[in-house]
This record gives sequence, structure tokens and C-alpha cells, in this order.
Amino acid sequence: MVERVEVVINDTVLSIETGRVAKQANGSAWVRFGDTVVLGAVVGADPRDEDQDFLPLQIDYREKAYAAGKIPGGYIKREGRPSEKEILSARLTDRPLRPLFPDKYNNEVQVHLTVLSADQQNDPDVIGIVAASTALSVSDIPFESPVGAVRVGRVDGKFIANPNYTQLEESDLNMIVAGTRDFINMVEGGTREINEDDILEGLKFAHQEIIRVIDAIDELKKRLNVQKKDFVPPEMPDGLEEEVGKRATDRIHEANRIQDKNEHNEAIEAIKNEIIEALEEEYPECEAKISAIVKEIEKTDMRRMILEEGKRMDGRSMDDVRPITCDINLLPRAHGSSLFTRGQTQALVAATLGTKMDEQRIDDLEGESFKSFMLHYNFPSYCVGEVRPIRGPGRREIGHGALAERALEPIIPSEDNFPYTIRLVSDVLESNGSSSMATVCGGTLSLMDAGVPIKSPVAGIAMGLIKEEDQYKVLTDILGVEDHLGDMDFKVTGTREGITAFQMDVKIAGITFDIMKVALEKAKQARLHVLGEMEKAISEPRSELSQYAPRIIFLKIKQDKIGEVIGPGGKMIRSIIEETGAKIDIEDDGTVLIASVDQAAGEAAKARIEKITEEPEVGKIYDGEVRGTTSFGAFVEILPGIDGLVHISELANHRVGKVEDVCRVGDKFPVKVIAIDPAGKIKLSKKQVDAEAGD
Repeated sequence: MVERVEVVINDTVLSIETGRVAKQANGSAWVRFGDTVVLGAVVGADPRDEDQDFLPLQIDYREKAYAAGKIPGGYIKREGRPSEKEILSARLTDRPLRPLFPDKYNNEVQVHLTVLSADQQNDPDVIGIVAASTALSVSDIPFESPVGAVRVGRVDGKFIANPNYTQLEESDLNMIVAGTRDFINMVEGGTREINEDDILEGLKFAHQEIIRVIDAIDELKKRLNVQKKDFVPPEMPDGLEEEVGKRATDRIHEANRIQDKNEHNEAIEAIKNEIIEALEEEYPECEAKISAIVKEIEKTDMRRMILEEGKRMDGRSMDDVRPITCDINLLPRAHGSSLFTRGQTQALVAATLGTKMDEQRIDDLEGESFKSFMLHYNFPSYCVGEVRPIRGPGRREIGHGALAERALEPIIPSEDNFPYTIRLVSDVLESNGSSSMATVCGGTLSLMDAGVPIKSPVAGIAMGLIKEEDQYKVLTDILGVEDHLGDMDFKVTGTREGITAFQMDVKIAGITFDIMKVALEKAKQARLHVLGEMEKAISEPRSELSQYAPRIIFLKIKQDKIGEVIGPGGKMIRSIIEETGAKIDIEDDGTVLIASVDQAAGEAAKARIEKITEEPEVGKIYDGEVRGTTSFGAFVEILPGIDGLVHISELANHRVGKVEDVCRVGDKFPVKVIAIDPAGKIKLSKKQVDAEAGD
């Protein structure tokens, strides 16, 4: 049976339909907004291992090239590995859904999101969250509450739900918000230095729209009379929890007061292993269950310590930021570098300046575009003292890099003011929470060390939450364990003027606006503190670029001269590049960018191009070469391919009987342009130059 519901957002119909396609999946939804269509299909499986202690939820978001009427590039001509956009969209969907499955529900769940049509005006990522939520809601898979999602923009002070690409270009806010009927449980976005109160108002506006989306999904569920599978959490063997509790509780209480991360982890691991060994005969093959109980005791004790004792594992108060050190100019050949250390989290960030030819080319459903600012984040296993396979960047690394890039993008100078391609690379050398925020801080320092004229410094901080019923504590600058065992990870970045980016994930159903207000205010105070520490290392961008950075020279030529600079088959421009060693890029509008580490090489290339494209000016003197003679004068080349006539009367200050008495083909001498007629014919004089020279 096909059922469909509709809701109007931003004067556009959001249509949610189920029952027409993908009927062998546990649940499916066909969601359309404008002419953008996303299919969501969800499948659940029985658990492979009852001892599994996590939810194996897989979100696969894919964009079909035909959705935008395109054929994939390359030799294979079909969609390949997920793009960065697809990976980020999958993560965006995962985060609000994951907390809403029942506790200890560890069955494998796959959510497939396929972009079938893209109108190139409405981003399908938010539509994908709605499609996934609907597919889960109408399926028999246990899923506690539908999730709604909207994108929020702000144009001329007015909030807009699901703004299109055109509206986003004028917006100072681009925020994606997801939540349930009662709470917000995921936020991600960037702003142009908006203050905390405006962000909060935007979240409240978003939640009103989210409730309308949830109303539509609930109406669909009601029509279908959805029945969910019963879920019974796996039971522990009789007496095991009590036995582990007696052996572990006091020792874990002591271990949770160990401030060093590695020592704490080693102590917990030793407790767990000793208990497993001691109970091996009485409770065989229960290693995973004992590990889960120990983890729960650790979590309960840590949360009680924070809520009841007002203490954190490293001894800080709720609002304290860990000690910070900032170093710059560590790498001799990098164009800019920094080492940002906060507690046991450390990021080495290097800046590289390139030319327009170094821009990243992006070909997606919205069309082809180019990026001149890139930030790449790496998280090697040694930074957390682990051994694991060495592969390319994973989804987490791509997500953290995108967040840091979004945080810094508003302060990057425009191409008109700074015509460089900028690449930042953050290598996390040590991690105990909030390495992405360390990347933002290190990225700012590295940009200033490179001499990039940024608008203002940006810092980032991660806020946490411990909540039990009505009692809660907001934590500033969270540790890794406070993230892992806590209820919220709320990252906020910004300048002294306002917020530039934020990302919030929760492990509970959601949080209230009151909690968000407290978190935003505390994040602001912490951010200002971090900025003060950063400014002790460097307070403004260096006045000069690194000696190893390319120097870029701008030149503007007429469009009809582009062919002359390039030459037949590129012969001319190749010769200039080979002779000078400079990089040359010519735009269709006649803009020429010359880049070279050696300033003299760049100037030489500029002179060559100016020579080729120069046009004669009346009154200007040129070094000329005789190309031919006639009875009435000599034809002299003054610029490449441009000749003028020196009439016989303009060859000398005395009467000339025969042109060859004064000059012959191949002779070189200065001449002056005395006139250019409407037809473009150039009149030259040799005698006026002689007179001016005093000869």
C-alpha cells in the first residue's frame, strides 16, 4: 500500500512516500523536496555476536551521476568510491540516529541513502536524514523516535528553513539541525561570526520546523499501523554483575582518580584482566561480559564523581581549560608551521602556499568547482598509543578535517587580496580529546606564521555533558574519556567577535535549550582564554611570506592577446616557462598569474609577456630593428610582430637622398612613435630620437 504525506517548507513541498519501491527492505522512504529525490532503505539483521558491545549501524549515502543528468568522468564511467561529500553526508545522518536505538541493541543495521534526482538548488544531505528516519520509523526495527532535520540559513536577519543554494550564498549562517519532538540531538554548521544568542534563536527556529517534519512521519506510521519487533536485552549470567562489582568497584574508584591517561587506562585494563582470570572457572567464556560490566562501573563512577563530588578525572574544575603551549616556525622549509598542545592533545599543523594551478577541482552533482583553501587532518595510531593497520584517511578523519576547514574558512582572505591556494595539514601527534579543536588553533597559528593576512585568529573548544535525570554538569575542554563516557560532544570555534563553526553530537535522546545556552556561554569564555594563550606566540600574521613560498605577480592583458602569449601549440608560453622557471596561468578574461619562488624569475617572465602583449603608444621610444626598406622609407619592428614606417624625411636631421645611405635591413636603433592613424598604421621617427639624444 502506497502512503504519502506532505509538509511545506520554505514555499517548497517536502513529500514523504512509502510502499511503492524497495518493498523487500525492512523499511523504505521516497523523499522529494523540489526536484531533489532521495531514496532511503533500511535492513536489519540478527546479531552476529551477543557479546558485541556496540551498535553496528552502517549508513551508506551515494549520489548517482544521472541524478543531475551527468555521466561519471574517468575511464570506468561509473560511480566509484564515496566522495568526501558523500562521506560527510553519511556521517551527518549517522549522528542523530545512533542514540535513538534501544540501549544494548547491537543488531546489525544498514541504511542505504541514494540520491536519485538533484535539482542543483536543494542539497540532498538534509533530505537524506529525513529519508533514513522515515525508513527506520516505518520498519519493524526497534527505533525509539522519528528524527526530523532541517538546514537553517539567515538572510537580512531573517531565518530560513531549508534555504536553496542561491539563498545560502547571501546567508551568514549555514546550520543543519536534527532532533526529536522534545530535543535537539545533532547540530552542525558554520557562520560568519554570529553571536551565541543568535545561534540559540536559530536552533529554536529549527526545532519548530523539525516538529512539523516529525508530525508528517508520525502520520505515516499511524496510517501503516507500524508494529516494532520486541527487543529483549541480553541477560547476564546469574550473579556475575554482583561478583564483578564486589571485586572492581573500589579499585575502579581509585583508578578513576589517576590523572594521566595512559596510567589510568593501564590500571583499568589490569583490573579487568585480573577479574577475568579469577572468574574463569566459575564463569567460563564470559570475557566480553566482564569487560562490559567493568566499563559500566567505570562510567558510573566517573559520572558520580563529576555530579556529586564536582571533580574531574584530571583534577580540573568544570570550567578549567588544560594547560596550553604554542610553538611556531618549527619546520624550516614549510611556508608556515605550528605545534599546538593542550594537555595531552597535540597537533602539528603545516601551511603550504601554492598557485591557482594547485586548486582542488571538484566535480559533483552541483557541477564543477574549485577550492583554493584545503585542510587535511590525519590521526595516526601512535597518537593514542595503539597499533592498527595503516590505511588512507577514514570517515572520522575526513569529518574532523571538514569541521576544522569550515571553522577557518571565514577568516581566509579573498582571492583578490591574496591570490594563493592554501593547504593546511594537521598531524595529530598526541590525543586525549578534542584533537579537531587543536587543529583549528594550530591552523590559525600556522596561517599567521606563513604570513597569510587572515581576518582574525580562530580558536576552538569542545564542551561535554554529564546528565542524570534533572541533574547535569557542563564540562569545558573535555578529555577523551569524558567524551566516551559522557552524554555530549559540542565543539564550538570562533573569533573574539563570534562563532565560525560548531558541531554537536549526543549519546542521549537530546538536550534542552537551557543546557545549550549554558554550553555556548561557557564555550565563549573558554575560547577567549585559548585565543589569549595563542596570541602569546604570535598576535598577527607575519608581514612577509616565507622565502620558500612562491611570489605571485598579477598581469592583465587583452583577451585578443592571449593567443599570442600561448603561441602555436603552446610554444611561446612553454619557452617562457623553460627560460625563466616561473609558473604561468592565464585566465579567459586575460588575467595572468606568474608564480616563482625567485622574484627575479617572476619579473623576467612578466617582462617577456609584457613585450609580447605591449601595444605601441604615441610619444614612446622603442628599440627598433629594420625589417625592410623602400624608396620612401624604412619599415622598423618596434614590438614582436609590430612594424612602423620611418619616412625618409624622418630618418635624419639632414636631407636623405637614399634610404640605404642611413640604414639597411638588420640595423638596430631607437625610434619614436609620432602617430598612429585610425587604420592602425604606425608612423615612426629616427631623427627626433637623435635630436633628443643630442646627436
